[in-house]
Amino acid sequence: MQHEVTRHQRLLDRRGFVQEPGFARSLVWDYNRENIHAPKFRIKEWDYYLVANEDFGVAFTISDLGYLGLISVSFLNLKEKWEKTNTVLDLFPMGSYQLGRDSSQGNAKFHNKKMAVSYRTEPGKRYIFCKYPDFYQGMDFEAKICLRQPDMESMCIATPWKEKPTAFYYNQKIACMPAKGYAKLGDKKYIFSPKRDFGVLDWGRGVWTYNNVWYWGIGSGQIDGTPFGFNLGYGFSDRSSATENVIYYDGKVHKLEEVDFGIPKKSGEPFDYDYMKPWQMTSSDGRFEGTLTPVLDRRADTNIGIVASFQHQIFGRLTGKAVLDDGRVIEMKEFPCAVEVIRNRY
Repeated sequence: MQHEVTRHQRLLDRRGFVQEPGFARSLVWDYNRENIHAPKFRIKEWDYYLVANEDFGVAFTISDLGYLGLISVSFLNLKEKWEKTNTVLDLFPMGSYQLGRDSSQGNAKFHNKKMAVSYRTEPGKRYIFCKYPDFYQGMDFEAKICLRQPDMESMCIATPWKEKPTAFYYNQKIACMPAKGYAKLGDKKYIFSPKRDFGVLDWGRGVWTYNNVWYWGIGSGQIDGTPFGFNLGYGFSDRSSATENVIYYDGKVHKLEEVDFGIPKKSGEPFDYDYMKPWQMTSSDGRFEGTLTPVLDRRADTNIGIVASFQHQIFGRLTGKAVLDDGRVIEMKEFPCAVEVIRNRY
């Protein structure tokens, strides 16, 4: 079942339950922290940006988990198959990062003695700034990037947890945003061109249960000069009302049913995956099929006792097909994408 929500409304009712679970093509739900039926230290808010092409990329996270902040910066050298991710932990941010109630609002920022990351939004554009001295092998890192956001649909979803109805997942994925700017590591500058390079925003708000696993895949670019991408996700919260699986094509969202990443396993043990072997990605409706050939595994683990995150983000190329709502078949040939498996305890 795929329930599409079209009516503008409050996200949560007076009990703290999601009023109308489902998916939407824009943020039709109003998010307000004061309506949440959970302690402030259980509220989770994050803005994650990924900007990449076939050869290199960068990723930035400003994440407020209530009792803990995680701010991370990644530089990805996909051509040479290496990456560097640095994460700063910050105690009890509790809403201090200025992450907005809506993805079009809020100028989020974080800085300390080690680094500074900030986001700025204005109509039709998003800006990312970063300075990180001594980021890697004594080299400084900095980035200034502008993402242009045309008038287009996005993937939005609001779902609760069966076992705890006041827990919820509210998320928007915006893809295919042309990128202009640069990232600089040491003396080498990496230029982003809007004709070739594209950015993604993963905007999330919610209250989660303590122990969760999610699978997420994102592709963002163009095929034959037309903006094309996809968002695939499963593994946590109650998705009986809708999935977050969509194809993006020329500014429109085309809805998919269930997906499976077909990750090769080393053994029968849970999460014992052979991440760098080809994945066979499929959808239950037959509208998304492909083989992912991994290029790089960005692994980032954090374990400080009761709070832990184990991450594998695989960057690779996908070859296969995507079928639009009208039956048109889009052929993907080594289309750049990123897929991940993350286990969290927080």
